[in-house]
Amino acid sequence: MSDNPILLEARALSKRFGSLAAVRDVSIAFLQGEVHAIIGPNGAGKTTFLNLVSGELPATSGALYFNGEDVTGWTADRLARGGLGRSFQHSSVFENLSVHENVRLAAQTQFPQAFGLFLPAERYAGVNRRVDEVLLDMALAASTAARAGEISHGEQRQLEIAMLLAISPKVMLLDEPTSGMSRNETLAMIEVLRRVSRQRTLVLVEHDMEVVFELADRITVLVNGAVLASGAPDKVREDAAVRAAYLGPE
Repeated sequence: MSDNPILLEARALSKRFGSLAAVRDVSIAFLQGEVHAIIGPNGAGKTTFLNLVSGELPATSGALYFNGEDVTGWTADRLARGGLGRSFQHSSVFENLSVHENVRLAAQTQFPQAFGLFLPAERYAGVNRRVDEVLLDMALAASTAARAGEISHGEQRQLEIAMLLAISPKVMLLDEPTSGMSRNETLAMIEVLRRVSRQRTLVLVEHDMEVVFELADRITVLVNGAVLASGAPDKVREDAAVRAAYLGPE
């Protein structure tokens, strides 16, 4: 993976809330086509770091580069239009709409003409093709007509990722994608993320170490808002400081 170009890079990113340093001089380079997991104990700054990278929060200091361009200070919607997709710890689907309608709303952002006043959105072939492709890829084709609020929690998480895929992001920032899942749902999500990662870069904040070590090409460990270790999974697993701070002796 070291030969792959850098697609997204944080340089000395910091975020302070008054006297609290939630993220402290974090520098991480995310390579094109890799799965990069960010792990650490509660309060380590993982979600705050994702919020900085996705534009949800402004950094106190430091810089962010995307595709070689300085995007420091860009808003979340501008970064999303540039190819940065973000999911959150809790599902954010439209529960009263169908699975198909949820994905179609996301896909329509890639087809501006689909917001016209004189033709129903479902008539636009390009949008529908994109929706069908994504639902098939995410193993949700059988649930296309179901209300999003009525499908299982695991399927809702898959739907959220499907909505991200519909906007064709270059990088996907996924915050705890297996949170609250059963064992079987987690195994299904691992396979979904493995398929998704074949065509794009994934930055994965995840507490389930089985998921992390199944998927990650590289791992960065945050503790108290700072990078404790970063590298290949085997290297991180054997790091004495990481074991002491987070993974434990086993």
